[in-house]
Amino acid sequence: MKVYTKTGDAGETSIIGGRVPKDDARVEAYGTIDELSSFVGQAVHAAKQSGYKEMEEQLLLIQHELFDSGSDLSYAKKDESRYKVTADMVERLEQWIDELEQGNPPLERFILPGGSALSCALHVCRTVCRRAERLTVTLARSVDINPEVRRYLNRLSDYFFVAARAANVKAGVPDVEYVRSGKVFR
Repeated sequence: MKVYTKTGDAGETSIIGGRVPKDDARVEAYGTIDELSSFVGQAVHAAKQSGYKEMEEQLLLIQHELFDSGSDLSYAKKDESRYKVTADMVERLEQWIDELEQGNPPLERFILPGGSALSCALHVCRTVCRRAERLTVTLARSVDINPEVRRYLNRLSDYFFVAARAANVKAGVPDVEYVRSGKVFR
């Protein structure tokens, strides 16, 4: 099988059930999800390097679910029978967030991305996830999508924030507080 097909040379790409311009809102959304998955792959490596097996396993599962998310957004027509992202996935993320947050110190100030290598990687994931979510919101204004994808991305960015803080705790490295911030969280 050849990797190149030449079918996109005119600026269009295939989605499930049709073709669209390569800069279509749908392609922008699932393309950013694909980008996010690449950054999650870096976080998986950082988790492995730091010996954080539980987080490594969570991140690997998230990569699969991001592929599912992209797949759900790639249908030319709504097809609920084929959607893969479910409310159960969102609930599992919430459970992980709650578990990770228990070990984190209280948040008093805004924090900057930083600390351990794993934390830095997770903060990159968080910001790319937020962009993927924004693009998915934009997409949902023009076409029907699986609404669970939008919910999943919203919760996933929260997971990345809490996981980044947990990675610092595990590494014995403090979060990097924004020095110009007063105590804004109580």
